[in-house]
Amino acid sequence: MEQLKNWNETRIKTESLELLPQGMAFFDTTHAYASDRENMRFMINLPNESEDATKEFLKGAEAEWKKENPSFFEFAILEEGKHIGGISIYLDESKTSGELGWCLIKSAQGKGYAAEAAKALIAWAKEELSINKFIAHCDSENIASWKTMEKLGMKRISCTGGRFNKIAPTEERKEFLYEL
Repeated sequence: MEQLKNWNETRIKTESLELLPQGMAFFDTTHAYASDRENMRFMINLPNESEDATKEFLKGAEAEWKKENPSFFEFAILEEGKHIGGISIYLDESKTSGELGWCLIKSAQGKGYAAEAAKALIAWAKEELSINKFIAHCDSENIASWKTMEKLGMKRISCTGGRFNKIAPTEERKEFLYEL
């Protein structure tokens, strides 16, 4: 009988980072960055307004890791053992392509960590999930995010309206879509 994959034991190491399955063990640090209104100003689903919202997210991430065929993978990003952010890949229905997303605490931004984590996640997804197409979205004013996408070799394929970030839900924004 074939042994089922235990996704929850997934570990991805880079030169300076470690990616671990996201979950309640990272509640305090996740809530600190996920509820930071200024840091999450360009996000559609953040900032979290309550600890309960962060708990719900983390419990959902933990539950997904336990599935035989997860639809998404949420990772905590650690640098020298310190939790500095999160990175994810959400699979399409056919599970042949994935959407990448990331966020970092302020003190970890501008150091190349998002690109380093994303490169490792892309390599892992190609090997473990046979994913060969990756996309990512961002607010058109989120310069750090779209520069990270370009650093990954992603190409901007569209700029559309109709984006509404959680912090200003009535303000229509432009959104970039990148693809690799």
